[in-house]
Amino acid sequence: MKKNNSFLDRLFMALVFVFLYAPILVLIVYSFNESRTMGNWTGFTLDWYAALLKDKNIMEALKVTLSIAFLSSLCATVLGVTAAIGINSMKRRSRNLVMAATNIPVINPDLVTGVSLMMIFAFLAVPPGYTTLLLAHITFNIPYVILNVTPKLRQMDRNLVDAAMDLGCTWMQAFWKVIIPEIKPGIVSGALTAFTMSIDDFVISYFTAGSSSSTLAMTIYGMTKKKVTPEINAISTLLFVTVLVLLAVINIREARQERKLAAEQRR
Repeated sequence: MKKNNSFLDRLFMALVFVFLYAPILVLIVYSFNESRTMGNWTGFTLDWYAALLKDKNIMEALKVTLSIAFLSSLCATVLGVTAAIGINSMKRRSRNLVMAATNIPVINPDLVTGVSLMMIFAFLAVPPGYTTLLLAHITFNIPYVILNVTPKLRQMDRNLVDAAMDLGCTWMQAFWKVIIPEIKPGIVSGALTAFTMSIDDFVISYFTAGSSSSTLAMTIYGMTKKKVTPEINAISTLLFVTVLVLLAVINIREARQERKLAAEQRR
């Protein structure tokens, strides 16, 4: 009976993965198709990837996407680390309350977040464009940094900071020489997560970018309204691979950190 249940569990899991990833696999395969029509394989080619480099709209959207992802993840990391340190110093009840509020933007639908940010920018009379897009990405990235850094702060021995200050360090010296090295894995994971979420975002960007700026996801969406071309398959493949690589880096780092922590605890 247990063997049958195990087989059914694996079969069900396999079917779920096929359902999730089969369309992506088809998209990737046809991004190398010589024909412009789907379902008609005429030969292998890299022409559609080369065509992307000549498409000014896609290149401009790529530049906006990467710059927004880099700047927003950088700003969100600085603000998130600062907020996490402040939250960690609170009393337990206050800390739990603030952490619960921090989780809301993560589980909140992107549609609600996007519309809310659009309305606040309109209320403040900030014209939609690159600035509003950047501010929106910083806003929804900060909670991800906090959620990555906070566990590392809880794992850190608070006596280390007191010991450093007793030995003559100022608080800022203790911050750079003790706290930052201790929570560095969480900072890196938070920054990578923020960068990934920024590249992957569409809904919030759609409501806050206006007509003057367009991310890669928005450009792809606009292209699909006319016709799904091989260029769309190619750029979607590159976007998928980029996000996949970043997620793999994050997971590998976390796995190494867990093994390192387990090894230290065994000692």
